[in-house]
Amino acid sequence: MTRLALMLALSLTLSACKEEAAQDLTPVEMTAETLGHFCQMNLLEHPGPKAQIHLEGLPGVPLYFSQVRDALAYQRMPEQSLPILAIYVNDMGAPGASWEVPGTGNWIPAATAFYVLGSAREGGMGAPEAVPFASRDEALAFAKAEGGEVMTFDAIPEEAVLAPVEMSTGTAHDQSGDEDDFADRLRAIHEH
Repeated sequence: MTRLALMLALSLTLSACKEEAAQDLTPVEMTAETLGHFCQMNLLEHPGPKAQIHLEGLPGVPLYFSQVRDALAYQRMPEQSLPILAIYVNDMGAPGASWEVPGTGNWIPAATAFYVLGSAREGGMGAPEAVPFASRDEALAFAKAEGGEVMTFDAIPEEAVLAPVEMSTGTAHDQSGDEDDFADRLRAIHEH
């Protein structure tokens, strides 16, 4: 084998190895066992659009979010430890997509979606939602019907996804009641 042929064969072998190492970033459909990253609850039991984030080094195992707003918050949090390779959201303008069943196979890249923020719709966890659409026209029609403002991924302000939210009860979510309840239950266990 000539030196040139040997170098060419080695080059082809190395490039084939590189291609095998590339992580598959294909959106993964939710199943009955799919849990939300933050809430650890079954996603199919919650209404509204969902999101998934693919992290470097975790092929085929995306993080799922029960609300698109939560995925956008995760993407902007400094605490995340692995690089984000892809974010997908449900296209709520896709045929068959509804608030109760946001769809199957209608994942679109989050960076290319148009979002309606400030609408009357609440996401799967009861907080305001960033409602994604593949089409600006679909987003504008939704905003006209449900209220809100259409924005691109890059235009969504941090406070829209990271700030505390008003819950549907009309009060800001306050965990002090949850902590008091937890402390009471803990005391009851120790008293028995």
